[in-house]
Amino acid sequence: TFLHGELEEEIYMDQPEGFIVPGKEDYVCKLKRSLYGLKQSPRQWYKRFDSFMLSHGFKRSEFDSCVYIKFVNGSPIYLLL
Repeated sequence: TFLHGELEEEIYMDQPEGFIVPGKEDYVCKLKRSLYGLKQSPRQWYKRFDSFMLSHGFKRSEFDSCVYIKFVNGSPIYLLL
């Protein structure tokens, strides 16, 4: 779920083992998207999910940020994350 999350800050990492470019061992990789295992991944995923839900008419609960509510024809739809 956390793959391909969009990053707000610049993150660099060492070249992965087995993919080191000969003659450029000291080079680093600049990430364009988040990787599974980064501390930022869950936060970036949630921010993207939250903006998607809000853009589709759901409202975030005041009491729990993982609960979204939308009323359709007077009936509530609850999404629990």
